[in-house]
Amino acid sequence: MRAVITLRLALLGQRGHLFAWVPVCLAIGIGTFFSLKTEPDLWILGLTAGFTGWTAMIALRSDAVVGPLFWCVTLVAAGFALAGLRAHQVAEPVMAFRYYGPIEGTVVGIDRSASDAVRLTLADVRLSDLAVQKTPARVRVSLHGDQGNFTPAPGMRLGLTGHLSPPSGPVEPGGFDFQRHAWFQELGAVGYTRSPVLELQAPGNGGRVFAFRMALSQAIQARMPADVGGFAAAVTTGDRSGIPVATVEDLRISNLAHLLAISGLHMGLLAGFVFAAVRVGLVLIPPIGLRVNGKKVAAVTALLASSGYLAMSGGSVSTERAYVMTAVMLLAVLVDRRALSIRAVAMAALVVLVLRPEALLGPGFQMSFAATTALVAVFGWLREREIRLGPKWVQPIAAVVLSSLVAGLATAPFAAFHFNQVAHYGLPANLLSVPVMGTVVVPSAVLAALLSPLGLEQLGLWPMGVGLRWILSVAQYTSDLDGARGGVPSPEAWILPVLTLGGLVLVLWQGHARWAGGAIVAIAFGAWGLSERPDILIADTGGLVGVLEAKERALSKPKGQGFVARNWLENDGSQQDQVQAASLWQGETKGLRLWPIAPGKRVIHVQGKRGLALFQGCDPGDVVVFSVVYDQKLPCDAYDPKRLAQLGAMAIHLKGADIRIISARDVTGRRLWNDQAQ
Repeated sequence: MRAVITLRLALLGQRGHLFAWVPVCLAIGIGTFFSLKTEPDLWILGLTAGFTGWTAMIALRSDAVVGPLFWCVTLVAAGFALAGLRAHQVAEPVMAFRYYGPIEGTVVGIDRSASDAVRLTLADVRLSDLAVQKTPARVRVSLHGDQGNFTPAPGMRLGLTGHLSPPSGPVEPGGFDFQRHAWFQELGAVGYTRSPVLELQAPGNGGRVFAFRMALSQAIQARMPADVGGFAAAVTTGDRSGIPVATVEDLRISNLAHLLAISGLHMGLLAGFVFAAVRVGLVLIPPIGLRVNGKKVAAVTALLASSGYLAMSGGSVSTERAYVMTAVMLLAVLVDRRALSIRAVAMAALVVLVLRPEALLGPGFQMSFAATTALVAVFGWLREREIRLGPKWVQPIAAVVLSSLVAGLATAPFAAFHFNQVAHYGLPANLLSVPVMGTVVVPSAVLAALLSPLGLEQLGLWPMGVGLRWILSVAQYTSDLDGARGGVPSPEAWILPVLTLGGLVLVLWQGHARWAGGAIVAIAFGAWGLSERPDILIADTGGLVGVLEAKERALSKPKGQGFVARNWLENDGSQQDQVQAASLWQGETKGLRLWPIAPGKRVIHVQGKRGLALFQGCDPGDVVVFSVVYDQKLPCDAYDPKRLAQLGAMAIHLKGADIRIISARDVTGRRLWNDQAQ
């Protein structure tokens, strides 16, 4: 009885603050759907949707204590149903085999791959001898080799001869699931070509916004120096194809990569600048300023500018999320509510999750809302207690320092979890760069846009280039410092959700019980520190094996499977590259690599036909990995490409004489996005 009374008093203490928990409950339902190992049938999703209506009716008729509990159940069920329906909504065919031959399609996306090659996303795809109903709606192809003077353009119909394969699964159990990511992008195959690409049809009238965006990107790059032109195009149009990989790496190491993506920072700076400029402009014209509500006129103008920026930037997921957050805050101004509040942040998160439930799993959503929530909470706490950040002339500087510190601390766990790195000099780099972005780059970009009809855009582009060059110089200097980047081993998958929930309790809950959130965060960090990496990793093709020895992973070969090798080493928190990791492997026999893992037990990697010719069998307790199909029975645990195609990448944990084996399939289960190509 006492527990019931305590719960009742606790919930009554949250009155007026419960809306912030709406997106949290919805996210729990979405996360539950994505954590399942089997795909729920459509009738289960329909039943869940009906269940939400029933619990919502109960919640409406309940009192102030029972009602919130039923609303929470309703939202969790709604999140589950929304995620399931969204997964079925985007369903498109996925390649079921490796394909080599003619590829025809229309260009709907242009960017760059990790290897710095131009990469095209093609729609309306046609493949040789493949039925229309089995042809992917979209494929992504990287252009290698000599492409001559070929320049892809939006809406262009082209033909090429290339390789395609199904989207790959996680490189290790529990790793990033590219199959799921590709499913929600409607990508049914990825590949490359080394042959020249042919233009079959000039760009048509379709995709005008995309064509305008790319034309604007090319115009900006043509009018600005080469070292900053690609950066300028990225922050104005979202086109990153003009940025070298080395520049992106410098920005990432210095924790300035967020300046590349058109996200909350850019949208907020643009809206803030337009809002302030319109308000000041109206004040300077008394006949108008005294007759209109300057704040609301400025809010409408800023909303229109943000809408144009959204369309011009291509409407990526991160940009849409930033636009929703900005729009909610500007609409709050229009209805005379506080723009920067936890309620506004919650509304923005709710809209994003309803429209794109899969966004919950992405680092962009997690980091942007973590930063925004922390900033609103900290500055709200300072405002309520009337704490000033020093004298008036110091306050702007102190606010920038504090906001960078808070945002950095709030996003650091998510960056470490997803990217396995910590930028040790990220705070000073952001302090030197973010103010320049807000006071020089964004205003100059707006000025260039206003003057472009008169042919005077260079008056805005020149100072914009100066600001961007400063940011790039900060990134390069910071990334070259010793110890600029630190590696962080990947923790177990449950740790980040628990850590996030603890942080939300700490920020959103009212009363002394909020400090329980701090305890949850501490437990999560403690568990992170105790997390252990797999002793043996096996690629899903059998082409690479990695053995952990003295906290460094030895790889079975120095070349090939580079993407897999890079991800394994990053997940280990290691700073070495594939060549360095391969040098740690004992023995130099080409085609056959052996590593002792316990007394009388070995890992044997049989590479290609040469390794097959050298292979002389195995003993019980050995682990043998073949890069080619091997059908003979062995007394040991053996993995070849045929078996790995069903299991996915493998992880083996050694505990004395005990061996625990986990496959990627054990973690992902059989879902819509990974069961199409089987």
